[in-house]
Amino acid sequence: MRYQITGKQIDIGEALQTHVKSELGSVIEKYAQRPTDAQVVFSKSAHEHVCESTVHLSTGLTTTAKAKATEIYAAFDACAEKMDKQLRRYKRRLKNHHQERSRPVELSGASTYILAAEAGEEDEPDSLAPVIVAEMQTNIPSLSVGEAVMQMELAGAPVLVFKNEKGGGVNVVYRRDDGNVGWIDPAASG
Repeated sequence: MRYQITGKQIDIGEALQTHVKSELGSVIEKYAQRPTDAQVVFSKSAHEHVCESTVHLSTGLTTTAKAKATEIYAAFDACAEKMDKQLRRYKRRLKNHHQERSRPVELSGASTYILAAEAGEEDEPDSLAPVIVAEMQTNIPSLSVGEAVMQMELAGAPVLVFKNEKGGGVNVVYRRDDGNVGWIDPAASG
């Protein structure tokens, strides 16, 4: 597994990198046979250290965790514990999907845009066209609905856009305010 361990405006020593590799490696090894790479980013927010980790699995799924603590090692340990809990929760499904899926998740390219926030209500916009602040490339995975919900949960995301393997159309799963998961399938509307 490839590791990318970095710090945003803080120095990451060899001892911390060794700790991250051994601890994260043991967490991932329990649940996923072939992880491909892991990215761990440390930063500082006021008096707290923040650790964000993302692990890409060979099946094409991604898991993400984030934690804060006053000490950098404690921040990583809390982050690793969250990832362990996520993977433990989905262990059976991860293994089942890995057995059913003969090849990794297919990804399609797409563009994502960040739009400028709306001006105050008293200010009238000059036009109805939004101002694009940033443009980036992203990938849209081809998944089953169950895999899409699992990917959304593993990534800790409120919404996931995916290409439905059954119908081939673009679908959306999202976390509802009542705690349930919503699924938008435009092809099913007939």
